[in-house]
Amino acid sequence: MDGFPKKLGQKLQERKEENTFRELKLLSSKTDFVSNDYLGMAREESVFRGATGILESMGMMRNGSTGSRLLSGNSELHEKTEAVLARLYGADSALIFNSGYDANLGLFSSLPQKHDVVLYDEFIHASVRDGIRMGLAKSYKYRHNDLDHLRELLQRLRKEADNDSQYYLATEAVFSMDGDQPDLESLIKLCAEFRCRLILDEAHAISGIDKTLKDLEDQETARRVVFARIVTFGKAMGVQGAAILGCSQLRSYLVNFARSFIYSTALPPLSIATVFFACEQVKKEEYLQKKEGLRSNIERFLKVRDDLGLQERFIPSRSAIHSCVIPGNSSVKRVSEFLKKEGYDVLPILSPTVPSGQERIRFCLHSFNSPDEIKEVLSILARAIEENVHA
Repeated sequence: MDGFPKKLGQKLQERKEENTFRELKLLSSKTDFVSNDYLGMAREESVFRGATGILESMGMMRNGSTGSRLLSGNSELHEKTEAVLARLYGADSALIFNSGYDANLGLFSSLPQKHDVVLYDEFIHASVRDGIRMGLAKSYKYRHNDLDHLRELLQRLRKEADNDSQYYLATEAVFSMDGDQPDLESLIKLCAEFRCRLILDEAHAISGIDKTLKDLEDQETARRVVFARIVTFGKAMGVQGAAILGCSQLRSYLVNFARSFIYSTALPPLSIATVFFACEQVKKEEYLQKKEGLRSNIERFLKVRDDLGLQERFIPSRSAIHSCVIPGNSSVKRVSEFLKKEGYDVLPILSPTVPSGQERIRFCLHSFNSPDEIKEVLSILARAIEENVHA
């Protein structure tokens, strides 16, 4: 029983030898092109002050929730915040989870039953895959954003289907590693044709920047097909937690069967108050200006990228996420270190997080990045790639 288990030590050593070893690092003071704080809300003091003001007005100056929502952790503030979230996203109901990972784990592990089928995009979040693995349903992946492949799978599976089988289809509104989007209109039509319930992870989608459900022309079909949506608060809102949106029966089902909800201590009052306050800000002029700033920065980034002849290296995207493919963990790490030495925080995404040969530098754009920062970081990237090629 002495020492660390040999097999586990070997796995760590393999990671080091493959240059895939992960380590925790402190927050950098360099120019931010890495965080999910797309609109700079995480650094807004007014949000913090507003949240504490809500707690004071409700007499809820407590540090913790004291238990799970089903025990002592529920509150009027939780219920009010879920009602605000449902209105904000145009849903019948919302249920808050401690994180997007918890939300996906709870949903996909409890919802699909034995003999049901889950189809999912091959680039779906790890949390969705983990939830599916914990569940009872059969699952099949389809090639990334390839609706022809998805149709082939559905045609084959529907011929073999049990009449009682439910079909669920999982995808992301904006893919976190590539920054691209599915063709939502065509996907919804396909789901309607094959009687699939669509589950849409909107973690990285920003209304007004990315194409979301409310931008679709056929709202009636969308409402009929979209069974659940997962939204997170750690990106555009800059706070903590996530919610599953859907009908009131889905909410009741998750309260009864989603283990990551049932057996977790609820988020503390300050976190819930912060979500509540952030929801109230999204229609205000200052927030809309932040979105306009991000939209302008995306256009600026694409223009500078193309002017520098880097377009071929980037995965096509019009979201806040832009990935420059630099194959090989060692190569992409060298480019990242080059950028850091010049004062820019842009992290490499290594395999096995992405497939081998698809390692990349991932840029997360923000409303607060300046035009000069965008121009300089891409110019440095071009030099780093050139030096790396000849290394």
